[in-house]
Amino acid sequence: MTAVSASVRPGRLKEFWRYFSENHGAVAGLVLFAALVFVALAAPLFAPFNPDQQFRDALLVPPMTRGSEGLFLLGTDALGRDILSRLIYGARFSLFIGVVVVSVSLIGGVIIGMFAGFFRGWVDTTIMRVMDVILAFPSLLLALTLVAILGPGLTNAMIAIAIVAQPHYVRLTRAAVLSERNRDYVTAARVSGAGPLWLMFVTILPNCMAPLIVQAALSFSGAILDAAALGFLGMGAQPPTPEWGTMLAEAREFITRAWWVVTFPGLAILITVLAINLMGDGLRDALDPKLKRS
Repeated sequence: MTAVSASVRPGRLKEFWRYFSENHGAVAGLVLFAALVFVALAAPLFAPFNPDQQFRDALLVPPMTRGSEGLFLLGTDALGRDILSRLIYGARFSLFIGVVVVSVSLIGGVIIGMFAGFFRGWVDTTIMRVMDVILAFPSLLLALTLVAILGPGLTNAMIAIAIVAQPHYVRLTRAAVLSERNRDYVTAARVSGAGPLWLMFVTILPNCMAPLIVQAALSFSGAILDAAALGFLGMGAQPPTPEWGTMLAEAREFITRAWWVVTFPGLAILITVLAINLMGDGLRDALDPKLKRS
């Protein structure tokens, strides 16, 4: 049994990579995302300066300008801070936000969706009506309202974004459970004496993971965008945190006279979200049996 399982797993990984690699955009997105993760983890090695270090003799200097302390590849902001260094350290915050939001919303959504799809009845009705109410609000507006109630800050922003993203996981999990709960392998496990929790999280859940993985990848980029939007509105990460949305907010008044202070943080958000979305498309093609070509 162990030998068979060991041989099946590499075969599945090889099949997954074959379908994933057919999407060249997905491979490019994966390379960009891997590079972003590497740069973020090794930020002290790549950043030429401390992100909060101020150079009073180099305020709003354009890109490729050499100052007394060295070369500012992407220029400096209104406080004389190196934009490249702040972008590199900002990648840490963006990835951290994505990981926390996706983890919280995924775990919570899976648990709630499992109970809704497995027990049905009033439990299902109550849960789904609450999810419908959450989905009835524009996501960014609801997140902004929750942060206003909880108070500005990165932690509260992540909590708000996770709550807003949770209904998508609940609905996906519930739909997958409804399609799996009456299959023969579930019936066999129930007849053999498996309890409800075992049936939900050991028997059924592994067969529901494909759409959840795709949704998690796409929600990752959505979390980064929402966090940047909240930071731009002053409700997310607070200065001097080098978060990309906060950097855009600090640079609003200099758009016409110093284009680089808004262009480079915006490009960082654009490239990151594009890479993650391309990777998510590849995951969807590789994990959805209906999209696999024979």
